[in-house]
Formats: sequence, C-alpha cells, structure tokens
Amino acid sequence: MNQDALTDLLNRLARGEITVDHALERLKQLPFEDLGFACIDHHRALRKGLSEVIFGQGKEVSAIIRIMEQMLSQQDNVLVTRLSPQKAGEIQRRFPEGDYHETAKMLTLIRQPIQISGRGTILIMTAGTSDIPVAEEAAVVARFMGNEVDTIYDVGVAGLHRLLGHWERITKASVLVVAAGMEGALPSVVGGLVDKPVIAVPTSVGYGASFQGIAALLGMLNSCAAGVTVVNIDNGFGAGYAAGLINRA
Repeated sequence: MNQDALTDLLNRLARGEITVDHALERLKQLPFEDLGFACIDHHRALRKGLSEVIFGQGKEVSAIIRIMEQMLSQQDNVLVTRLSPQKAGEIQRRFPEGDYHETAKMLTLIRQPIQISGRGTILIMTAGTSDIPVAEEAAVVARFMGNEVDTIYDVGVAGLHRLLGHWERITKASVLVVAAGMEGALPSVVGGLVDKPVIAVPTSVGYGASFQGIAALLGMLNSCAAGVTVVNIDNGFGAGYAAGLINRA
C-alpha cells in the first residue's frame, strides 16, 4: 500500500463511504505479511515511496506469483528483477498484463498509473553495447520510480569523440548513471565534465584481467573525479534506485 492509497482509504473512512471494519480489513496485513516462505513488506511504499521489489533469480515461479498476488491485493505496482524469459512466460500466463523487459530481464506489472515525480532527467550511459543489459536494468527501475529517463549507449573511451557528440543531453541531466566494463574509465571522464551526481556501475564485461568486473570496480572506486559514487558489479538495479532517490522532488 502506498501513501496515496492509504490517504484515499482514510479520506473515504472520514467521509463515511466505508466502514471501520472495511478499513481494518485493508490495514490488517500492514506492516508485513508472513507467507511462510516470505515476509512481504507492505509498509515499504509508505516508508520509501516504492513497494518491495521481487528478486526473481533462484525463486520458483509459484513463489513469485504468490508474492505478486499479495502485493497486488494491496494495490502495489510490481517489479521483478533478474527474471529469465522462461520464468517470465510462466508468470505472464497468470498475469497477461505484465510487461517483460527482455534486455533488462525484468517484469513490471502496473496497476496504479506511474506519475512523473522526478525533478529532472536521469541519463543512463554505457561504454559499450555489452553493458546495455545492466544499463537497461537501471532504466527500468528509474522509470518505475516515476522519472524521465534518457539513454546514451556505446560512447566509451575507445572513441571519446562519441561522448562529446552528446554534450547537450549530458549537461541537461540531473543525475547520470554510467555503466562500463573493461578498465571502467568512462565514469571518471563523465565525472570530470559535469556538476551533477554520477553513479558508476562496473560491469563484468571484459577479458581475463578484468576479473569479471573487479578491475572496473577498483578503477571506479579510485576515480579522481569528484562526485562519482560506485555500486556493486552489474548492479543496474541499485544504480537506478539510487538515481531515483537523488532525483526525487
């Protein structure tokens, strides 16, 4: 249950449109609901402005569907991350209105229209095309949180002129998410050009000495550009969420 839904419930109770028993029925599962295998945090949208997100990797489809059913009963929008196409297909048989974002491996189900509430545009960038799945994960999350999102892909330091060709869009952004593998240099370059927060996302893209993203992670942590913060390897979700919080009006 989000803040708008709770406000509407209380206003309807105050106007006498619903009974106290009806209101109690809606509220009795707050702040959390224990399903035996999962405890759903129905209060999270009230505390943080976004309902609980379901991590799909490693979960049985039946468990994901059960959690979704209980969240939807509270009028929450649903976001499932790290979801394979096979699992997504099974879930969509139960919820045909769910949208599967194949590149990001995420599923969204929107019951309450998402209002744009961010104060500016979140720009999501990648060094190469192999970084796009991680960037798309960030983009889906940021849009789900009610933000305008712009994307610029494949502008890494191997061809720096490509980056400068998007100067106007870069300087207009209020928050920037920059995903890169290999040596992870792009966030440092971007951080040296803008006066806005830069969230760096190391990806596990690269040859042997990249150590599945550790080289990029260490390079970003050692960035000499001020204003660059770093999330975990391949953590597009965390980057998109952080960008959404920063961009919140």
